[in-house]
Amino acid sequence: MNTTVVTVDKEHPDRKVIERAGQILKSGGLVAFPTETVYGLGGDGLNPSSSQKIYQAKGRPSDNPLIIHIADLESLDKIVKKIPPKAQKMAEAFWPGPLTMIFEKSSLVPYETTGGLESVAVRMPSHPVAAALIKAGGGYVAAPSANTSGRPSPTQAAHVREDLEGKIDMIIDGGSVGIGLESTIVDFTEEEPVILRPGYINQEMMEAVIGQVKIDKGLLITDEKVRPKAPGMKYRHYAPRAPLTIVQGKEAETVAYINAQCEKLAEQGKKAGVIATDETREKYQASVVKSIGSRQEEEGIARHLFSILREFDEEDVEAIFSESFDTPRMGQAIMNRLLKAAGHHIIELSD
Repeated sequence: MNTTVVTVDKEHPDRKVIERAGQILKSGGLVAFPTETVYGLGGDGLNPSSSQKIYQAKGRPSDNPLIIHIADLESLDKIVKKIPPKAQKMAEAFWPGPLTMIFEKSSLVPYETTGGLESVAVRMPSHPVAAALIKAGGGYVAAPSANTSGRPSPTQAAHVREDLEGKIDMIIDGGSVGIGLESTIVDFTEEEPVILRPGYINQEMMEAVIGQVKIDKGLLITDEKVRPKAPGMKYRHYAPRAPLTIVQGKEAETVAYINAQCEKLAEQGKKAGVIATDETREKYQASVVKSIGSRQEEEGIARHLFSILREFDEEDVEAIFSESFDTPRMGQAIMNRLLKAAGHHIIELSD
């Protein structure tokens, strides 16, 4: 398959390009496009064969549900059985934006899109390109991240080309994304809302709008026996090719431990990499040291996480060590992605 790559202006995308992409979606094809979180791989969310094509292109397990993206609140009524009052308040507060909500699905939504579940995940992105494409494509675009399943999510079109060129019809290049981590997912099919995936919109922000919101107990645990209710809950995600280890502890202890491990690997003739910060970069002695940003700018850390994991693949390192990131607002979301990338391999240094 020949994949067409088209560059558009983020704020004012070319109408003809969007219409062409919309026709591809309506005819059952696949289009990768930018959102404010990461690049998505879009197909017609109400077309079973389109969803099957998404799973095939990504190499994604078919029981891993897809998120349907909409462009207006009116569209929600057709694909869900009911909108709980708290979900309505959340939509008014955070849509369009990086929030996905799970509802009981209507008969209009095929099981191929929901991974066989009776629930459907829905989001309304704020990115101008995404919003225009959803409208042009029929109003319901199923779109997981536009990467090979298990790889770091794409934050720029080059990442999409690396993974999916030749497997999909079109890539819309709208430049680098703003947030860099996928949307927060909240389940509204239970009596009390439950966070299934942390993101830019955190628990505190939600509770200011609707009161108590629970965090799923299995959020940071990978259990292959459990059927996932939301994207990314079960399978290993975001993984670089080299094994990744997270080291958690005080700065001096963390630096000393990582340097000792890198020295051992160097003695064996192996190349190691370190994910550091602006504050610690110069303290490491590994073959490759990359700063993810300053701890004072946690949104920058979130935005750079996936791209930095991909950069280590190009460096041909045989092991990667990362500092832990317990930042105030987005720390839970950052660590959720990092733990999945590491296969939950974390070293906790005692005081």
